[in-house]
Amino acid sequence: MTELPLVGAQVLPSVDRMAETMFAITQDELGGPEVLRGVEVGRPVPGVGEVLVRVRAAGVNPADHMYRQTGAFGAHPPFTLGWDVSGTVSAVGPGVTVLAPGDEVFGLLPFPKGAGAYAEYVVAPTRALVPKPDALTHPEAGALPLAGLTAWQSLVETAHVTSGTRVLVTGATGGVGHLAIQIAAALGAEVTALASTPNVDAARSYGAARVVDYRTTDVATVVADLDVVIDVLGGDFTATAVGVVRPGGTVVTMIPQIADSTRTAAAERGVRLAGLLVEADRLGLLELVRLVEAGRLRPTVSATYPLAEAATAHRDGGGFGKTVLLP
Repeated sequence: MTELPLVGAQVLPSVDRMAETMFAITQDELGGPEVLRGVEVGRPVPGVGEVLVRVRAAGVNPADHMYRQTGAFGAHPPFTLGWDVSGTVSAVGPGVTVLAPGDEVFGLLPFPKGAGAYAEYVVAPTRALVPKPDALTHPEAGALPLAGLTAWQSLVETAHVTSGTRVLVTGATGGVGHLAIQIAAALGAEVTALASTPNVDAARSYGAARVVDYRTTDVATVVADLDVVIDVLGGDFTATAVGVVRPGGTVVTMIPQIADSTRTAAAERGVRLAGLLVEADRLGLLELVRLVEAGRLRPTVSATYPLAEAATAHRDGGGFGKTVLLP
């Protein structure tokens, strides 16, 4: 093993003779989970304002599946997936003052162009990371950033949810949904959750005051005059969401493809229709940490897989809570 030259960088003493290569998951073509494969690649070096993180956990998100299948936002293989990361700082680039080798951190790599967490090491902008709270394990911290920031940016920064706001959260036990319920409840909102029959009790446990079972009930017949809908479903449901929100209310959808007819209906009813794509945000992460440390927020890790089994995780994981890869 040879020492990797990190010009101007500080390196964790215990790992200052790391190999120059690392194991990572990459894909050379778009397609199903089978396109994901493990390879040995060069270990990255942190530049100005960057840190090298030894990955301890990498969350799997719907965006990962979308990128793998379609090359969303103009992405072209080969590339390495993964935006959620939790781990230990191994080296810091020039100019970094807020983190040091040995710090345990977690965060969201810049979305959508900064993927790369499906690997043993990843380089990240310093301000995309925050210290990992002791209250979270690395798998839990790796499950939180993308989904948690999506929920926070939807509820707080886009819809301005406060105490008493009437909120409907869809996908109640999915990655974004189960965190959105907890955040909205912590803000004092009146939370209604949309869940399937097996997940009704879980949605209540996250803090929903009311749960609508969409398998047995048409939500449009039992819910009306809401202030905010958090829509992770898209498609026809976005039009339904517009119909159950009061004039002046807000529908925040995570699906950017919105039908023209739905936009027209929202305009006619005076409903704000906002399409949101999550952004890396250190301040937002610190707010999530505050809720974690107050006992008001905790991600559910439904399954973990070794990094080498990323294809299996993509094929079999998903649904309840979050799936996490462990290098």
